[in-house]
Amino acid sequence: MTLCTPARTTNRPRSQRPHSPPDGPRRFRPAGADVSASVAVFLIALPLSLGIALATGAPLQAGLVAAAVGGLVAGRFGGSPLQVSGPAAGLTVVTAELIQKYGWRTTCAITVLAGLTQLALSALRVARSALAVSPAIVHGMLAGIGVTIALAQLHIVLGGTPQSSAVDNVIGLPAQLARAHPEALAISALTVAVLLCWPRLPGRAGRLVRKVPAALVAVAGATAAAAFAGFAVPRVDLPSWSSHALPGLPEGPVLGIAAGVLTITLVTSVQSLLSAVAVDKLVAAREDRGQGVPRSRLDRELAGQGAANMVSGALGGLPVAGVAVRSVANVSAGAVSRASTMLHGLWIVLAALLLVPVLDLIPLPALAALVMVVGIQMVSITHIRTVTRHREVVVYAVTLTGVVLVGILEGVALGIAVAIAVALHRLARTRITREERDGRQLLHVRGQLTFLAVPRLSRALHQLPRGSDVVVELDGSFMDHAAYEALSDWTAGHLAHGGTVETTGPSGARIAEPAPVTDSASHPCCRPWTPWHNHQCGEEPAEPRRTTGTGQTTGLHLASGIGKFQRNTAPLVRDELARLAREGQRPSQLFLTCSDSRLVTSMITSSGPGDLFTVRNVGNLVPLPGEESGDDSVAAAIEYAVEVLRVESITVCGHSGCGAMQALLNGGPDDPPTPLRRWLRHGRPSLERMASRRHAWARISGRLPADAVEQLCLTNVVQQLEHLRAYEPVARRLAEGTLTLHGVYFHVGEAQAYLLSGTDEVHGYDDVFTRVMPTDGPETTTRTAPAGSLEVATPTVPTDSLEEVTLGMPTDRLAARAS
Repeated sequence: MTLCTPARTTNRPRSQRPHSPPDGPRRFRPAGADVSASVAVFLIALPLSLGIALATGAPLQAGLVAAAVGGLVAGRFGGSPLQVSGPAAGLTVVTAELIQKYGWRTTCAITVLAGLTQLALSALRVARSALAVSPAIVHGMLAGIGVTIALAQLHIVLGGTPQSSAVDNVIGLPAQLARAHPEALAISALTVAVLLCWPRLPGRAGRLVRKVPAALVAVAGATAAAAFAGFAVPRVDLPSWSSHALPGLPEGPVLGIAAGVLTITLVTSVQSLLSAVAVDKLVAAREDRGQGVPRSRLDRELAGQGAANMVSGALGGLPVAGVAVRSVANVSAGAVSRASTMLHGLWIVLAALLLVPVLDLIPLPALAALVMVVGIQMVSITHIRTVTRHREVVVYAVTLTGVVLVGILEGVALGIAVAIAVALHRLARTRITREERDGRQLLHVRGQLTFLAVPRLSRALHQLPRGSDVVVELDGSFMDHAAYEALSDWTAGHLAHGGTVETTGPSGARIAEPAPVTDSASHPCCRPWTPWHNHQCGEEPAEPRRTTGTGQTTGLHLASGIGKFQRNTAPLVRDELARLAREGQRPSQLFLTCSDSRLVTSMITSSGPGDLFTVRNVGNLVPLPGEESGDDSVAAAIEYAVEVLRVESITVCGHSGCGAMQALLNGGPDDPPTPLRRWLRHGRPSLERMASRRHAWARISGRLPADAVEQLCLTNVVQQLEHLRAYEPVARRLAEGTLTLHGVYFHVGEAQAYLLSGTDEVHGYDDVFTRVMPTDGPETTTRTAPAGSLEVATPTVPTDSLEEVTLGMPTDRLAARAS
């Protein structure tokens, strides 16, 4: 989500205010872990860079240039600190085709233009849009590229020369097998054997030697074997850097050049962004939970990749992209900052300048075998199982086949077309079956109910006997207006003829039936368990009336509401409440929120009876231990929820327009010590936190905080979570990893919830409130979460577009009030 950071007011002009860099100090001080990780990545990147350059037909120095630029430029300016960039196997086919069509100098110019395009896309902040591409298409594209690479390199492994296309390589393979070069084949076989066996060495000695990268061992072993046996095989030949080819003006048809730019932009961008997301997951899964490593900022990462491609192309290097293999090695080696990526680029530069005689000993068949294995590994069995499980294997297969037979852009376009067709087929496909069970008619509806299914639905409904007991089981996640009207109209008619209708979900749990449109006692926008003040589901709002002190009108209104509960809601929740009465309460969360009447906790969390253990007070405050001064109610609730009920999470929920926060801002040291003022003293640390220069001001997604009151409402949520950590039972459960803390801000006027991101039981918070998007919307990536949990859909709006603003209240005034 786009998040906004309010800047504290200073007396200096805005242009002179200091801005600290997003990822830490500017001075380059690599940690020991970064140095060791950079060496591990360097040992993997060096042979792979040469092998990829060989596979593309580019000068071998071009691979070293791309690796060095990827480390130094993308590593410094990219938005994913631990991602390693360089020449990628996924770009081999594209680059080889461009070199064959337009020559090396024009290919370098195309790389520069592709980098410029990436910078423009970054400025438009479209990085998250790349993640909207179906994983089946991405995996199919990479698998197709892997197949093409493997077929081409197989010819070099056999001692021959690859053809211009995958089809020609397949056709020419029998002839190449017939005239295989024994020495090249022996070197290649040794390389493949070491690559496959090295990671599987058993025992303690195996664990120790496996720390050396398999790629380095395989290439070094093949080089030593070729030198010892005296094999006459082609070897690496790095010419003098003085003769290194630099880019020239693009020469060729404009449409062809544009297609090349678009292809490199597409492949490098999607691969880099997906790799950055994967790196974030790897960092979060480390034992240290990625302490001090910021999340990837995708638009900045796209800009970093664009800058790297411009520099690489200008220096005569291959296109650059984020590389999963090297990034995984970097994270696994314990890197903690972008220094590891930059150092790996520095080692590449030193090797290219000082180790040329050693590099010239490497046999080309060894590099070809290395790249061939990488290409085969791009056809991932795990990815195939995943797309099969999600019923997208057709999209995967079409994309793979299209990339191999036609080309990358064409293959991706075919994959997108098939993915759209599959989605439309799923949306239109609805199975409606009918059976009779225990004297009741059961109508099963599988799939989405759209207008396309209305004729079959209507026909099936009207075939049910009049006056019968009917259960309609809906097993789908979507019902459009036409289907709703059809089911609603039929329900009204069936009820009028003495029948009954019960609508259930796939598990048999009863859900709200479509309300008959002719029933004046119902309203389609209401449910019987959500009555509102002055809103009685279709009735005219009642004018507020004053009472004479007896409360008779209020009592009648209360009795009417209780009566509606007994009539409408009690039948729906009676079984569940009876179960809770038998088993006792087992809430999953302690939900601490404000006493404000507009906060309906069960509604905004979609919770049912027994899910929440709710504590309300003025200002959703958590007094620090020892400062309760006779009011232990909040501390008692925390102890009971954490120690007795064993809740799994604690949520502090603030809201917009909080009167307690307004009172805090308006209060002064001379105010009379009323009960309200004595209670609000527990909120003074929040006021001090907002005034302090040691804490970043809370940020809210999508817009700026409206005023100082809203800023204090946000800050108060963060501060009260810090107070929770001071409670011994909470601290102990957090250390055990059996309890989590969440912060929520609910904007009443927008009916919008914001979740405090960066909540962590060890490292605290980053004071960023992220908008909670609908889990079935087109701009979210959903995750499965237990009932009542506040785990929400992952937002797809970038988190790197931070704007600094100054609220209307000066810092010195806040500091004076805090003191």
